[in-house]
Amino acid sequence: MLATMEIVDILDESEALGQMVIESDIMQNFNKAKETMDQDQEAQDLISHFTKVKESYDEVERFGRYHPDYSKIMKEIRVAKREMDMHETIAAYKMAETDLQKLLDEVSQLVAFSVSDKVKVPMDGAALTDGGCGCGSGSSGCGCKAS
Repeated sequence: MLATMEIVDILDESEALGQMVIESDIMQNFNKAKETMDQDQEAQDLISHFTKVKESYDEVERFGRYHPDYSKIMKEIRVAKREMDMHETIAAYKMAETDLQKLLDEVSQLVAFSVSDKVKVPMDGAALTDGGCGCGSGSSGCGCKAS
């Protein structure tokens, strides 16, 4: 019975933590940025155009430089990506998305490390911050950390 009550308590605490994330300013900013981007017709057109060019890119990528349209498609994909990334509402959405991911990474790390500092925590963007191991611990005990 004790294990069952512990599990119920853990589930209650998990739900409370999830609710705190949902009610956070970061999540509210993310939802607002997503809604703004979804309602921005120019942003949606840029995303659709990028998606179409990406499909062509995927086809060309199979053959690499040997594909007859390689240079043309490579230029198109770079231009489409830059236009999309430079659009104000898309850029705001991506920044809000990054902020939310950071929050979720921090929460995951806090939960994992409350169990043990040896727990490996996968974190988005970890390849850019901790040597590429992906565990997020950065501890000396990590066997996967790149030196």
